[in-house]
Amino acid sequence: MKKREFDFIIIGSGIAGLYVALLAQELGRVLILTKGSIDECNTKYAQGGIAAPVGPGDSPQLHFEDTVAAGAGLCDMEMVRILVEEASDRIADLIRFGVPFDTINGEVALTREAAHRVPRILHAGGDATGERIETTLSRQARESGKITILEHCLATKILLEEGRVRGVKALDCYSGSLEEFHCRWLILATGGAGRLFKFTTNPEVATGDGIALAYHAGAEIMDMEFFQFHPTALRLPGVPVFLISEAVRGEGGVLRNVNGHRFMSEYSPQGDLAPRDVVARAIVAEMKKTGADHVLLDVTHLPAKKIFTRFPHIYRFCLDHGLDITSSPIPVAPAAHYLMGGIRTDSWGRTNIPGLFACGEAACTGVHGANRLASNSLMETLVFSRRIVEHIREGAEGSKKEAIVIPKNSENFWGPREFNLKLGGPRKIPKNFAGYYKECFTLPTYEGSNLAPPPPSLTSLQELMWDNAGILRDKEGLEKAALTLAAWEARLPKPADRASWELANLILVGRLLVEAALIREESRGAHFRSDFPQPSPEWQKHIVFKKETNWTTLPGRGR
Repeated sequence: MKKREFDFIIIGSGIAGLYVALLAQELGRVLILTKGSIDECNTKYAQGGIAAPVGPGDSPQLHFEDTVAAGAGLCDMEMVRILVEEASDRIADLIRFGVPFDTINGEVALTREAAHRVPRILHAGGDATGERIETTLSRQARESGKITILEHCLATKILLEEGRVRGVKALDCYSGSLEEFHCRWLILATGGAGRLFKFTTNPEVATGDGIALAYHAGAEIMDMEFFQFHPTALRLPGVPVFLISEAVRGEGGVLRNVNGHRFMSEYSPQGDLAPRDVVARAIVAEMKKTGADHVLLDVTHLPAKKIFTRFPHIYRFCLDHGLDITSSPIPVAPAAHYLMGGIRTDSWGRTNIPGLFACGEAACTGVHGANRLASNSLMETLVFSRRIVEHIREGAEGSKKEAIVIPKNSENFWGPREFNLKLGGPRKIPKNFAGYYKECFTLPTYEGSNLAPPPPSLTSLQELMWDNAGILRDKEGLEKAALTLAAWEARLPKPADRASWELANLILVGRLLVEAALIREESRGAHFRSDFPQPSPEWQKHIVFKKETNWTTLPGRGR
């Protein structure tokens, strides 16, 4: 087996991976591994834009307050503070890299999206912000003589040596051969896991690979129950799911049910600009009332020129499928969009494994809490990706800052916990630690279950998750999903190619999501339990999963 040495290995080629690579190239040898082409990623599908408090009447304090309000009591305040204070500098970085943000009379154009009190969303190419950023950064990475890019190369295992990252094992998706790549620092920038669900705005590459890799290596995985469903995805027969940006409502679009009734004021005082979780559930309720599989997003009252110039991609996509949105409302329904949870990191992108970092949607910084504020994700990626490189540049890696011992006054208890399940035997969680702000678990084992579902496929997995762990959840559906996923995982053959690795990764990530959703017996942000419809103060904490181990240290937080 071949072995190659690098200083940095970055897995993923979205904005997170490319941005880190471009910054890290001055510090050492950089390798980008990506399982598809460098242009296959979630970033380029980000239509709305990127949030930063740079406009008149705005401030980091207002941005902070809006982010925390959307997060439903689970935002990490220090992380949010870092985000809003460093946001304007990261916009300056993108401008220096050559990202062509839209302007009006020489000033950066700003728009407003749901749950933002003021216009603070920068955009490029109208509704092509993610694509413009991705294209700009990928071009520079390709042209750099210091960055090695290996496409169609799927990381399958994180290699550890004496508890520290040593590198990765990877599969050549064309030849099927395995190769080892060694490094000093490994950065997971693999994106989200939207392909868990039947309806999603995510591309085919969003299969939770980095989260699965990190879990198997012993990293902490946090907040997996919080999956955001975008309220407005195009719903036309025979047409692929296509995101209709929240900025459409920010620019004056309104939601109506199929009878033409404008309904959002009945669900929230913020009306059409309510947080995404509120809007998504309201749409589901209206679909149920009317017996339809969609509602209508109406922009026919807006000037046609504004639609052409502000949303050229949306306008053209709909027109290509027979819908002129300047004269007819857009049929929309919710779809899985963004994972707030992921690999737990501190404010420097560190995980609990020395040498392992994570950024972008694969990471869980705590910025988003239980519900992401629109357009904060691209900014979170930039802020915390840069902090990874800053941390390594300052030589702090491997210092005493690597871990912080839990304070003595925190509550500790060890021992088994059992949850009796209707569809099978008890699920045993071997160890449980309740600290001062989180509860930690290992994935349970199921005993005494006679459930023997048919072999898994991507389609059956997506239908199971959509039906039982989607926008509306309850104990019965989650238990069914938990048992089925556990049975599938136990029966999976050893992965041999990209498709089988992706399915295995999705099943593991699905288990992490479903088990967290079962444990959290309340409704908060994007996690809604119909059997526990209200938030509960006792659940104002995080749920963390990790392979069974000693929970006496946590990765450091703060600066």
